[in-house]
Amino acid sequence: MAEYRYVVVEGPVGISKRQLAERLARAWRMRFVPDPLDANPFLPRFLKGQPALAFATQLHSLSERAEIARHMLKGELLAEPMVSDFLFERDALYAELVLDSDEQALYRRLAHTLLPEFPVPDLTIYLQPGLEKSLEKLADIGVPQGLVESSHAAYSAFFHRYERAPLLIVNADHVDLASDEDFELLLRCITDMRGQRSYFNKAV
Repeated sequence: MAEYRYVVVEGPVGISKRQLAERLARAWRMRFVPDPLDANPFLPRFLKGQPALAFATQLHSLSERAEIARHMLKGELLAEPMVSDFLFERDALYAELVLDSDEQALYRRLAHTLLPEFPVPDLTIYLQPGLEKSLEKLADIGVPQGLVESSHAAYSAFFHRYERAPLLIVNADHVDLASDEDFELLLRCITDMRGQRSYFNKAV
């Protein structure tokens, strides 16, 4: 895996991005850099029905990820190959979903200051689940149905036009990446990738 120094696993909320990113990091003996989302003190309350905290939630995530980007651009993190479970573009994607127009305008100004540039992965892996599967999984932990539906649509549109890095789209409904068999199939698919866009669909 010497050709990859920075790999990202992405996908809508609840799709087990972190588990796959950690497993790839172990398999390739690369550093795992997690999304700082778990440290966001506003997120749980926002998800439990406090929409007034949307801007604080977004700003906290933006500042945390901007700090990671600065360390990466300085070479402090990319001194060794790494796998992460978030794209820096994710912040703007969610900002469009949860902020009103005035908040979005302010968010864009702050993002331009805090995160004017960020590293581009050598490979992006997009875990694409079906909407019904995500709704069933996230209903138990209280994520609003509207947010699940809108994030699915936003991710689909985003990756439809994504060209910043080679992209592997994984049909997450028909694969169990916790199993050794399916994980090995994924690794083989990554090894065989050619061009900017490939697909891994075990059901085909």
